[in-house]
Amino acid sequence: MDTVDFAKALADETRQQIMRICCCARLTVNEIVSQTGVSQPTVSHHLKVLRDAGLVTTQRNGKEIYYSLNQERMADNCCGIARIFAPREKIVRG
Repeated sequence: MDTVDFAKALADETRQQIMRICCCARLTVNEIVSQTGVSQPTVSHHLKVLRDAGLVTTQRNGKEIYYSLNQERMADNCCGIARIFAPREKIVRG
């Protein structure tokens, strides 16, 4: 994932809140709405942004869709940013 796209996905406080509550759980939209106090259309919008960025995964069970944080993708992107902005070796540009 491009670092700018990753940063944009993280840039919203509501998305950050959703990622925190979906970190170690599988939640439906209604469960996320009840935990965030944000309207269902707003939660759905933010989940779409997070899904498009690959930061949440979905699993369908009957009519319900469950969302959870894609921790592996999150870690990979954080490490990617660290490699760019804090490399182990100093990069000399000529």
